[in-house]
Amino acid sequence: MDAKKAPNLTSRSGRAALRARREPYWSRLSAGLFLGYRVADLGAGTWIIRRRNEHGKQEYHALGRHETYDDAKAEAEEWARSVEQGVTTKKTTVKEACALYVGHLKLHKGAASSQDAEGRFRRLVDDDSIGRIALDKLRASHVKAWVAKLVDADSHEDEDDLRRAKDSTNRNLASLKAALNLALKDRLVATDAGWKTVVPFRGVGQRRKAVLDAPQRKALLEACTDDLRQLAKALLLTGARCGEIAAANVADFDKWNGVITLDGKTGRRTVAVSSAALAFFAECVKGKVGNAPLLMRADGQRWNKDAWKKVFRQAVTDAGLPDDVVMYTLRHTGISEMILAGMDSFVVATLAGTSVAMIEKHYGHLRTKETRRMLDAANML
Repeated sequence: MDAKKAPNLTSRSGRAALRARREPYWSRLSAGLFLGYRVADLGAGTWIIRRRNEHGKQEYHALGRHETYDDAKAEAEEWARSVEQGVTTKKTTVKEACALYVGHLKLHKGAASSQDAEGRFRRLVDDDSIGRIALDKLRASHVKAWVAKLVDADSHEDEDDLRRAKDSTNRNLASLKAALNLALKDRLVATDAGWKTVVPFRGVGQRRKAVLDAPQRKALLEACTDDLRQLAKALLLTGARCGEIAAANVADFDKWNGVITLDGKTGRRTVAVSSAALAFFAECVKGKVGNAPLLMRADGQRWNKDAWKKVFRQAVTDAGLPDDVVMYTLRHTGISEMILAGMDSFVVATLAGTSVAMIEKHYGHLRTKETRRMLDAANML
């Protein structure tokens, strides 16, 4: 190619004709602003910007790959405008933006706020791929992928576990967006397009409150298919998590000692069952070998959330129950009935595979009626 002839960067064929070299081929966009195209030995090219600043010095900014000249030109001009408006030309990563936000909190909000944010970023951003992304290269897809990774919906058998995971993710997303918004305010990046459209999950801030009374439980069980009815009864009788009951085998039920062994998020536990549950599970295990599922679907397969979700939703509809009734509602109802029966919080926590603190936090209010009854019986006046 004639060295004096201006390179044709506007067409794919023109760029393909350029020979590989370290120095980019430059195209003038405006006074002091040039768009460059660097051709590698393998033929693939990358775009770069050159700009003369107010001190007469050249500044460079890599754009990476773009399919068309127009796309590269548009990004080059947007970058030049942001620099003229005061946005720094120095690359700032998401991790660095988070660190700056922690410093901001320490100065303006205090140690507690800064330590909370610092802990979140250390666990969830610093060593994650999103932390290495430069702010000007951050895209909504990156943030959405990060959010999906935090929630990991496939790992939650229990609807309330998933709700709490989404609620926690909302708080983590709020911290990340606060750090990114501060970076925008401080002109470390020209636009918030990389995260503005990523919104939190809705309706996950509070535990589902639906509890089924006796007529509702009867209507639901009647609306269930035979195999689903067994699963629903097991949850009501034990207050266990759906996944724990679904994973249990015949050998996990000991009818002679009246106990069942469940394995879930808090580890394995062997707990006593009521007389009604004892009779129910004794019927369930008849004619089955020890390694068979304790409860089976009609096709002989083990239950899982994908198998019960649609059929349970249909049963709820057929029973005329509220839309917020989900499979977790049966666990919630079972635990509520235990508390209303006057059972000790420690015993209920052990049976349900949770902590006393969680029982007191979410079910302690159910003791009010029993407490009032006992107070009324005291005849203090």
